Amino acid sequence: MRILALDVGEKTIGAAVSDELLLTAQGVEVIRRMSPEADMARIRELAEHFEATVIIVGLPKNMNGTIGPQGEKVKAFASELQNYLAGIEVRLWDERLSTVAAERSLIAADVRRAKRRQVIDKMAAVFILQGYLDSLSRKG
Repeated sequence: MRILALDVGEKTIGAAVSDELLLTAQGVEVIRRMSPEADMARIRELAEHFEATVIIVGLPKNMNGTIGPQGEKVKAFASELQNYLAGIEVRLWDERLSTVAAERSLIAADVRRAKRRQVIDKMAAVFILQGYLDSLSRKG
């Protein structure tokens, strides 16, 4: 069993996948958003390829815990994704500061600005998924 995680943005969707032991997250790709149908189809391809049984969708929240306009869009996307993907559970996960953490990590690694723009969404998905995986290990 593996878990797929998504960082859903306006123009791109970052994707990451867990290892089979559900211990670590690895970046997979950045999906350029074309249409809802194309986005869903690519996510299904990734889920099938990695045999993911759960998809975690990062939910952007404000620092006070409320959900703003982008959070509402992500919730609607996750709902559509759940309807599209029979047999795969879609869960929302608090993604506060995942993009900030990803950006800091890339800067610390001395990654050029142009390259950071290309991989930031994938790295944010890694941070989202790793947070989720860490929460599983604390529970079990």
